[in-house]
Amino acid sequence: MPSPSSTRWPGGALDRRGDEREAEDLIGRERAVSGTRVLLIRADAAPVADGRLRLVPASEVDGALEWAFLGRSIDGAALLLAVLGEEGEEPALPSGVAWGRLRSVGGDLPADEAEILATAVALAGWLREAPFCPACGTRTEVRHAGWSRHCPHCGREHFPRTDPAVIVLLSSATDPNRVLLGANAAWGGGRYSCFAGFAEAGESLEDAVAREIFEEAGVRVQDVEYRGSQVWPYPRSLMLGFRARVVDDAEVRADGEEIIEVRWFDREQIGAALRGEDAVQLPGTSSIARRLIDDWYGGVA
Repeated sequence: MPSPSSTRWPGGALDRRGDEREAEDLIGRERAVSGTRVLLIRADAAPVADGRLRLVPASEVDGALEWAFLGRSIDGAALLLAVLGEEGEEPALPSGVAWGRLRSVGGDLPADEAEILATAVALAGWLREAPFCPACGTRTEVRHAGWSRHCPHCGREHFPRTDPAVIVLLSSATDPNRVLLGANAAWGGGRYSCFAGFAEAGESLEDAVAREIFEEAGVRVQDVEYRGSQVWPYPRSLMLGFRARVVDDAEVRADGEEIIEVRWFDREQIGAALRGEDAVQLPGTSSIARRLIDDWYGGVA
Protein backbone atom coordinates (compact mmCIF):
# COMPACT_ATOMS: atom_id res chain seq x y z
CA MET A 1 0.00 0.00 0.00
CA PRO A 2 1.04 3.67 -0.23
CA SER A 3 4.32 4.82 1.21
CA PRO A 4 5.72 8.25 2.13
CA SER A 5 6.65 8.63 -1.56
CA SER A 6 3.00 9.45 -2.37
CA THR A 7 2.63 12.55 -4.55
CA ARG A 8 0.23 15.40 -5.18
CA TRP A 9 -1.80 16.10 -8.28
CA PRO A 10 0.27 18.51 -10.42
CA GLY A 11 -2.64 20.87 -10.99
CA GLY A 12 -4.71 21.66 -14.04
CA ALA A 13 -7.73 19.93 -15.51
CA LEU A 14 -7.71 16.19 -16.08
CA ASP A 15 -7.65 15.20 -19.76
CA ARG A 16 -9.88 12.12 -19.79
CA ARG A 17 -8.44 10.85 -23.09
CA GLY A 18 -11.43 8.70 -23.93
CA ASP A 19 -9.75 7.75 -27.21
CA GLU A 20 -7.12 5.76 -25.31
CA ARG A 21 -9.64 3.51 -23.57
CA GLU A 22 -9.95 1.29 -26.66
CA ALA A 23 -6.46 -0.17 -26.06
CA GLU A 24 -6.93 -3.53 -24.34
CA ASP A 25 -3.56 -3.38 -22.57
CA LEU A 26 -3.81 0.25 -21.44
CA ILE A 27 -4.09 -0.44 -17.69
CA GLY A 28 -1.27 -3.00 -17.64
CA ARG A 29 0.98 -0.82 -19.74
CA GLU A 30 0.47 2.28 -17.63
CA ARG A 31 0.91 0.37 -14.36
CA ALA A 32 4.42 -0.47 -15.58
CA VAL A 33 5.32 3.18 -16.27
CA SER A 34 7.27 4.82 -13.43
CA GLY A 35 5.53 8.18 -13.76
CA THR A 36 1.99 6.80 -13.54
CA ARG A 37 -0.01 8.07 -10.57
CA VAL A 38 -2.78 6.15 -8.81
CA LEU A 39 -5.75 7.46 -6.85
CA LEU A 40 -6.93 4.97 -4.23
CA ILE A 41 -10.65 4.86 -3.54
CA ARG A 42 -12.15 3.02 -0.58
CA ALA A 43 -15.94 3.44 -0.44
CA ASP A 44 -16.25 7.20 -1.12
CA ALA A 45 -12.90 8.23 0.36
CA ALA A 46 -9.40 8.92 -0.96
CA PRO A 47 -6.05 9.74 0.70
CA VAL A 48 -5.88 13.47 1.49
CA ALA A 49 -3.23 15.65 3.14
CA ASP A 50 -3.09 19.43 3.61
CA GLY A 51 -6.23 19.96 1.53
CA ARG A 52 -4.91 18.04 -1.49
CA LEU A 53 -5.34 14.58 -2.95
CA ARG A 54 -2.43 12.24 -2.34
CA LEU A 55 -1.55 9.86 -5.15
CA VAL A 56 0.74 6.84 -5.11
CA PRO A 57 2.99 5.09 -7.63
CA ALA A 58 1.33 2.15 -9.38
CA SER A 59 4.09 -0.18 -8.20
CA GLU A 60 3.01 0.29 -4.57
CA VAL A 61 -0.63 -0.79 -4.97
CA ASP A 62 -1.57 -4.39 -4.16
CA GLY A 63 -4.92 -6.14 -4.02
CA ALA A 64 -7.13 -3.64 -5.85
CA LEU A 65 -10.57 -5.03 -6.71
CA GLU A 66 -10.67 -3.15 -10.01
CA TRP A 67 -8.58 -0.70 -12.03
CA ALA A 68 -9.60 2.10 -14.36
CA PHE A 69 -7.93 4.76 -16.48
CA LEU A 70 -9.05 8.25 -15.40
CA GLY A 71 -6.97 10.23 -17.90
CA ARG A 72 -3.76 12.23 -18.07
CA SER A 73 -2.37 15.20 -16.18
CA ILE A 74 -0.91 18.33 -17.74
CA ASP A 75 2.51 16.66 -17.82
CA GLY A 76 1.12 13.69 -19.79
CA ALA A 77 1.39 11.15 -16.97
CA ALA A 78 -1.47 8.68 -16.62
CA LEU A 79 -3.81 8.80 -13.63
CA LEU A 80 -5.28 5.43 -12.70
CA LEU A 81 -8.05 4.53 -10.29
CA ALA A 82 -7.51 1.62 -7.91
CA VAL A 83 -10.74 0.47 -6.28
CA LEU A 84 -10.14 -1.04 -2.83
CA GLY A 85 -12.45 -3.34 -0.92
CA GLU A 86 -14.57 -1.92 1.88
CA GLU A 87 -14.30 -4.94 4.14
CA GLY A 88 -11.45 -5.76 6.50
CA GLU A 89 -8.76 -3.60 8.00
CA GLU A 90 -8.38 -0.07 6.67
CA PRO A 91 -5.18 0.23 4.61
CA ALA A 92 -2.39 2.13 6.32
CA LEU A 93 -1.42 5.57 5.02
CA PRO A 94 1.75 7.63 5.51
CA SER A 95 2.00 10.02 8.44
CA GLY A 96 -0.06 13.13 7.82
CA VAL A 97 -2.28 11.47 5.21
CA ALA A 98 -5.87 10.47 6.06
CA TRP A 99 -8.88 9.01 4.28
CA GLY A 100 -11.12 11.88 3.22
CA ARG A 101 -14.74 11.33 2.13
CA LEU A 102 -16.02 13.28 -0.85
CA ARG A 103 -18.85 14.77 1.22
CA SER A 104 -16.37 16.06 3.79
CA VAL A 105 -13.37 17.20 1.77
CA GLY A 106 -14.78 17.93 -1.70
CA GLY A 107 -15.49 21.57 -0.90
CA ASP A 108 -11.97 22.17 0.39
CA LEU A 109 -10.04 20.61 -2.48
CA PRO A 110 -8.88 22.63 -5.49
CA ALA A 111 -11.61 22.56 -8.17
CA ASP A 112 -9.70 20.23 -10.48
CA GLU A 113 -9.05 17.73 -7.70
CA ALA A 114 -12.67 17.86 -6.49
CA GLU A 115 -13.76 16.94 -10.03
CA ILE A 116 -11.26 14.07 -10.13
CA LEU A 117 -12.43 12.75 -6.76
CA ALA A 118 -16.12 12.92 -7.75
CA THR A 119 -15.38 11.08 -11.00
CA ALA A 120 -13.32 8.44 -9.22
CA VAL A 121 -15.92 7.83 -6.51
CA ALA A 122 -18.70 7.52 -9.11
CA LEU A 123 -16.73 5.13 -11.32
CA ALA A 124 -15.47 3.10 -8.36
CA GLY A 125 -19.01 2.66 -7.06
CA TRP A 126 -20.18 1.32 -10.41
CA LEU A 127 -17.20 -1.02 -10.81
CA ARG A 128 -17.68 -2.35 -7.28
CA GLU A 129 -21.46 -2.67 -7.20
CA ALA A 130 -22.51 -3.69 -10.73
CA PRO A 131 -20.47 -6.78 -11.65
CA PHE A 132 -23.40 -8.75 -13.12
CA CYS A 133 -25.39 -8.26 -16.30
CA PRO A 134 -28.82 -6.86 -15.36
CA ALA A 135 -30.36 -8.65 -18.34
CA CYS A 136 -29.21 -12.24 -17.75
CA GLY A 137 -27.28 -12.24 -14.46
CA THR A 138 -23.93 -13.33 -15.93
CA ARG A 139 -20.74 -11.87 -14.44
CA THR A 140 -19.48 -9.25 -16.86
CA GLU A 141 -15.99 -8.47 -18.13
CA VAL A 142 -14.53 -5.00 -17.58
CA ARG A 143 -13.57 -3.28 -20.81
CA HIS A 144 -12.55 0.15 -22.11
CA ALA A 145 -10.06 0.62 -19.28
CA GLY A 146 -12.77 0.44 -16.62
CA TRP A 147 -15.48 2.42 -18.42
CA SER A 148 -17.70 -0.40 -19.69
CA ARG A 149 -18.71 -3.98 -18.93
CA HIS A 150 -19.35 -6.69 -21.51
CA CYS A 151 -21.61 -9.66 -20.89
CA PRO A 152 -20.03 -12.79 -22.39
CA HIS A 153 -23.39 -14.60 -22.36
CA CYS A 154 -25.87 -12.21 -24.00
CA GLY A 155 -23.37 -9.80 -25.55
CA ARG A 156 -24.80 -6.65 -24.01
CA GLU A 157 -22.55 -3.69 -23.21
CA HIS A 158 -23.12 -1.80 -19.97
CA PHE A 159 -21.84 1.64 -18.96
CA PRO A 160 -21.73 3.68 -15.74
CA ARG A 161 -25.21 4.97 -15.04
CA THR A 162 -25.96 8.60 -14.23
CA ASP A 163 -29.37 9.66 -12.90
CA PRO A 164 -30.45 13.31 -13.42
CA ALA A 165 -31.80 15.09 -10.36
CA VAL A 166 -32.98 18.67 -9.94
CA ILE A 167 -32.12 20.86 -6.96
CA VAL A 168 -33.79 24.23 -6.51
CA LEU A 169 -33.28 27.35 -4.41
CA LEU A 170 -36.64 29.12 -4.02
CA SER A 171 -37.08 32.83 -3.46
CA SER A 172 -40.18 34.70 -2.31
CA ALA A 173 -42.84 35.84 -4.76
CA THR A 174 -42.64 39.38 -3.37
CA ASP A 175 -39.29 39.74 -1.59
CA PRO A 176 -36.05 38.76 -3.41
CA ASN A 177 -34.22 38.92 -0.07
CA ARG A 178 -36.03 35.85 1.28
CA VAL A 179 -35.39 32.20 0.37
CA LEU A 180 -37.28 29.06 1.31
CA LEU A 181 -35.36 26.05 2.64
CA GLY A 182 -36.53 22.69 3.88
CA ALA A 183 -35.45 20.32 6.64
CA ASN A 184 -35.29 16.72 5.45
CA ALA A 185 -36.49 13.96 7.77
CA ALA A 186 -33.29 12.03 7.03
CA TRP A 187 -31.27 14.82 8.69
CA GLY A 188 -33.35 14.83 11.85
CA GLY A 189 -34.62 18.34 11.16
CA GLY A 190 -31.39 20.09 12.10
CA ARG A 191 -30.19 21.02 8.62
CA TYR A 192 -31.91 23.20 6.03
CA SER A 193 -31.24 22.94 2.33
CA CYS A 194 -32.64 23.41 -1.15
CA PHE A 195 -35.38 21.16 -2.48
CA ALA A 196 -34.31 18.26 -4.69
CA GLY A 197 -35.51 15.12 -6.41
CA PHE A 198 -34.91 12.81 -9.36
CA ALA A 199 -36.35 13.46 -12.80
CA GLU A 200 -38.86 10.77 -13.70
CA ALA A 201 -39.11 8.83 -16.97
CA GLY A 202 -40.50 11.02 -19.75
CA GLU A 203 -40.21 14.19 -17.68
CA SER A 204 -38.39 17.39 -18.63
CA LEU A 205 -36.17 19.08 -16.07
CA GLU A 206 -38.56 22.02 -15.85
CA ASP A 207 -41.46 19.67 -15.16
CA ALA A 208 -39.36 17.85 -12.56
CA VAL A 209 -38.68 21.16 -10.80
CA ALA A 210 -42.38 22.05 -10.69
CA ARG A 211 -43.44 18.58 -9.51
CA GLU A 212 -40.78 18.16 -6.81
CA ILE A 213 -41.34 21.64 -5.38
CA PHE A 214 -45.10 21.14 -5.24
CA GLU A 215 -44.74 17.69 -3.65
CA GLU A 216 -42.23 18.77 -1.01
CA ALA A 217 -43.16 22.41 -0.28
CA GLY A 218 -46.70 22.76 -1.60
CA VAL A 219 -45.96 25.75 -3.83
CA ARG A 220 -46.16 26.54 -7.52
CA VAL A 221 -43.07 28.03 -9.15
CA GLN A 222 -42.23 30.61 -11.79
CA ASP A 223 -39.10 32.08 -13.39
CA VAL A 224 -37.23 28.75 -13.32
CA GLU A 225 -33.58 29.39 -14.19
CA TYR A 226 -30.79 26.84 -14.68
CA ARG A 227 -27.65 27.65 -12.65
CA GLY A 228 -25.21 24.78 -13.13
CA SER A 229 -24.57 21.11 -12.42
CA GLN A 230 -22.54 18.87 -10.17
CA VAL A 231 -21.62 15.20 -10.16
CA TRP A 232 -22.89 13.69 -6.92
CA PRO A 233 -22.13 9.95 -6.74
CA TYR A 234 -24.59 9.13 -3.95
CA PRO A 235 -25.13 6.79 -5.55
CA ARG A 236 -24.86 8.05 -9.17
CA SER A 237 -26.55 11.42 -9.52
CA LEU A 238 -25.98 14.42 -11.75
CA MET A 239 -27.40 17.33 -9.77
CA LEU A 240 -28.86 20.08 -11.99
CA GLY A 241 -29.14 23.31 -10.03
CA PHE A 242 -31.93 25.85 -10.51
CA ARG A 243 -33.30 29.02 -9.00
CA ALA A 244 -37.02 29.78 -9.06
CA ARG A 245 -39.61 32.07 -7.47
CA VAL A 246 -42.73 30.81 -5.80
CA VAL A 247 -46.08 32.01 -7.13
CA ASP A 248 -47.67 32.57 -3.72
CA ASP A 249 -45.74 32.60 -0.42
CA ALA A 250 -48.89 31.68 1.50
CA GLU A 251 -49.10 28.28 -0.20
CA VAL A 252 -45.98 26.97 1.53
CA ARG A 253 -46.39 23.73 3.47
CA ALA A 254 -44.07 20.80 4.21
CA ASP A 255 -45.14 17.39 2.93
CA GLY A 256 -44.60 16.03 6.45
CA GLU A 257 -42.84 12.90 5.25
CA GLU A 258 -39.64 13.65 3.36
CA ILE A 259 -39.61 17.34 4.34
CA ILE A 260 -40.62 17.85 7.94
CA GLU A 261 -40.32 21.64 8.02
CA VAL A 262 -40.10 24.52 5.56
CA ARG A 263 -38.87 27.91 6.62
CA TRP A 264 -38.28 31.32 5.13
CA PHE A 265 -34.84 32.87 5.71
CA ASP A 266 -33.87 36.46 5.06
CA ARG A 267 -30.41 37.52 3.92
CA GLU A 268 -29.26 38.39 7.44
CA GLN A 269 -30.26 34.98 8.78
CA ILE A 270 -28.48 33.16 5.94
CA GLY A 271 -25.37 35.25 6.57
CA ALA A 272 -25.39 34.36 10.26
CA ALA A 273 -25.75 30.66 9.44
CA LEU A 274 -22.92 30.80 6.90
CA ARG A 275 -20.67 32.41 9.52
CA GLY A 276 -21.60 29.82 12.14
CA GLU A 277 -23.34 32.41 14.29
CA ASP A 278 -26.69 30.61 14.20
CA ALA A 279 -27.73 27.12 15.27
CA VAL A 280 -29.22 26.53 11.82
CA GLN A 281 -27.06 24.19 9.74
CA LEU A 282 -26.74 24.70 5.99
CA PRO A 283 -25.48 22.22 3.35
CA GLY A 284 -21.79 21.32 3.33
CA THR A 285 -19.38 23.27 1.16
CA SER A 286 -18.92 20.34 -1.24
CA SER A 287 -22.54 20.43 -2.44
CA ILE A 288 -24.22 22.39 -5.22
CA ALA A 289 -26.95 23.24 -2.69
CA ARG A 290 -24.38 25.29 -0.77
CA ARG A 291 -23.18 26.92 -3.99
CA LEU A 292 -26.74 27.98 -4.86
CA ILE A 293 -27.14 29.52 -1.39
CA ASP A 294 -23.70 31.16 -1.46
CA ASP A 295 -24.35 32.69 -4.88
CA TRP A 296 -27.73 34.05 -3.81
CA TYR A 297 -26.29 35.48 -0.59
CA GLY A 298 -23.37 37.03 -2.47
CA GLY A 299 -25.66 38.60 -5.05
CA VAL A 300 -24.37 36.52 -7.95
CA ALA A 301 -26.84 37.06 -10.81
